[in-house]
Amino acid sequence: MSARAVDFQSINVVDDPDGLAQLQALGVRTVPVVAKGNEFVMGLSLRDVGAFLGLDDQGPGMLPPQELIQRLDWILAAAQRYLRQLPDSHMQAQLPGRPRSYRDLTYHLFQISRAFLGLASGQELTYEKLGECPGDDLVTFADIADDGEITRRDLLAWWESTGANMDFETEVATYYGPQSLHETLERTAWHTGQHVRQMIFILEGLDIAPDRPIGDRELAGLPLPKEVWDG
Repeated sequence: MSARAVDFQSINVVDDPDGLAQLQALGVRTVPVVAKGNEFVMGLSLRDVGAFLGLDDQGPGMLPPQELIQRLDWILAAAQRYLRQLPDSHMQAQLPGRPRSYRDLTYHLFQISRAFLGLASGQELTYEKLGECPGDDLVTFADIADDGEITRRDLLAWWESTGANMDFETEVATYYGPQSLHETLERTAWHTGQHVRQMIFILEGLDIAPDRPIGDRELAGLPLPKEVWDG
């Protein structure tokens, strides 16, 4: 919306009781949501938001699936590099503006791909699946990085064995409505990329130079927000 000069008010329902009440009055239990009066659309599909707002310009088309897999491979590898730089003393540090620890954020970053693989195999993408928390066995950032490497390899193995031959226009079931497999793969890539940008921000805040920061090679063509954090 910022990129297309749409005037809007951003409300953090964690910090704003009135905003939370507005969300509940709409009958919605999850965010992000884009609302105009009593009408709303879930904000997880950027194209649904564009249609809801009546934007003629829906932005650039999606990158081909093969390119999205390559970008996701690079992004997941970068996440592992940055995890190995984070001090374990910050495992329970909290993100700005929401109740999520660095430990939960970094695990979630890989859970996005795990949830996509489940979706591609016929499972519904649920909010609960996407929001799964790390197990008690993951006690260091290196543990999460090692676990994430398994996910990265699973993604590449799926692509080589099955994914490359799938029909990406097929509709799949998500908790925010039916979506094409192509769009859910695109969202998997940019959602993960956005969290990796946040990891870079965290490292820089700790005066740690990120090991090979991601840039245009990994992120160009993905519909990322301009800012690393909302607001």
